[in-house]
Amino acid sequence: MPLSDDDVREILRLIDEAEDEELDLETETFSLYVRQVLEPRPAPRPRSKPTGTTVGIVDTTTRDGNQSLWSATGLTTDDIVSIAPTIDRVGFHAMDFSSSTHMAVAVRFHQEDPWERLRLVRAAVPNTPLSYITTGMRFISWVPCDEDLMRLSFRCVVRNGIRRFQFADPTNDPDRLKAAARMAREEGVEEIVVGLTYSVSEVHTHEYYAERAAGLADCEDMDRLYLKDPGGLLTGDAVRELAPHFLAAAGDRAAELHSHCTIGLAPFVYMEGLKAGFQVLHTAVEPLARGTSNPAADTTLRNLEAEGFSHELDLEALAAMTKYFRRLGSEKGLPVGQPQEFDATYYRHQLAGGMVSTTKRMLDEQRRPELFDEVLEEVGRVRAEMGYPIIVTPVSQLVATQAVRNVMDGERWANVPDEIIRYFLGHYGDPAAPWSEEVADRVLSRPRAEALRDLEPLQLEGARRRFGERISDEELLLRLTMPEEQVDAMVANRRARSPVATLLREVATRESVSHVRVAADDRTVEWRR
Repeated sequence: MPLSDDDVREILRLIDEAEDEELDLETETFSLYVRQVLEPRPAPRPRSKPTGTTVGIVDTTTRDGNQSLWSATGLTTDDIVSIAPTIDRVGFHAMDFSSSTHMAVAVRFHQEDPWERLRLVRAAVPNTPLSYITTGMRFISWVPCDEDLMRLSFRCVVRNGIRRFQFADPTNDPDRLKAAARMAREEGVEEIVVGLTYSVSEVHTHEYYAERAAGLADCEDMDRLYLKDPGGLLTGDAVRELAPHFLAAAGDRAAELHSHCTIGLAPFVYMEGLKAGFQVLHTAVEPLARGTSNPAADTTLRNLEAEGFSHELDLEALAAMTKYFRRLGSEKGLPVGQPQEFDATYYRHQLAGGMVSTTKRMLDEQRRPELFDEVLEEVGRVRAEMGYPIIVTPVSQLVATQAVRNVMDGERWANVPDEIIRYFLGHYGDPAAPWSEEVADRVLSRPRAEALRDLEPLQLEGARRRFGERISDEELLLRLTMPEEQVDAMVANRRARSPVATLLREVATRESVSHVRVAADDRTVEWRR
């Protein structure tokens, strides 16, 4: 049947936006009949705080859990779609679901269409908003994007199923965070969560965070404020001291708390955070929790109940979700997160959960896994020389990659990637503290520095002429930011399934749909539940 991928996207859009139970129409390329039982669309999540002692939970299993313990490569689209209806029954406030990095992983490692993943899961979790984490400055590529390109990426993730954005700027710059939040609102994002990323250094003091939280208080586009601790560095004392500043900046909006179990502190920090006034916690189900991931959902629920708080999650659905991911990990030979002991030396490198597994993978690929401890020590030295950047995407990848090179080369800073040169050129913003002049001089004396000095951001201008007028915006974004051969492999894999097969696969996930008939060029396909 001569339907194109663009036709399928348009049919799905018409189904998802239909306001009547019966849809019957014709376009230039196809005629469409749909019968579905429509329920009231879920209202946008409220900007106000959860009431009383009720605690909201954001599920991180499929993004941060997957990234922290399974190197972001462990889950395929089918893995997630299979359990998605159960996740929807649990009652999470949102699913921390994707990022441009995860979208690239879907293409690079699984030859899967990341946009299809968003649509399929969105259809399977109609009551649970999918969340997307971004700096607001880049999409997949290390090279920053201009505003037009970032706006297009925002529009595309929204129209393919994302309803909530979490912003985390590695410089914690209130003005940049406000600008990103404003852009997201203008492009249709329902709930905007602005984060400040926690770190510990001679410049990242509690006064530093109090000042930046106050700088976000007047952000009109911020629906929620969150304290993001990707390294699991927060202590009970720290969260108690920081909470009043975050709550004051949030005002009548909810304050969320996100931490990792890397040195065993996060479960205790979560309880102290609740007592201090945070209302929402980020957790993963048990097989993808603990270790370098987030606290386990079931343990967190027991702890908060013991402390006099309550929740509204369906424990039976949560248990089914836990059982599914435990079985899936066992079948794939993937690790399960284990409780961690406190490790004071961790404060030297502060490598976040996802980057620990990524760094191990880098060394495994070089067949030098025995260098891991030495690389961690080197991360701390590199970070100090770079002016104490916060170890969060994308800077965490830069610091870890340089540390691996320094250790493997035997001579520090002998080889540096372009992104490190761009960092010292100031393309990633001002460092929190002055960087090492000796290292900066060595990096910027390299021949590549001059070529990169005035590097232009990625732009939409000319992209259509370069990649084709007929491809979708979604494919255009991938081709602008990823190697050609990887996108070609994804497209070839997608084309191995006909557009009709894709249509039927997606329709089957929309439980409200009972009957679909599509006709084009005297051929008809009809589906009934």
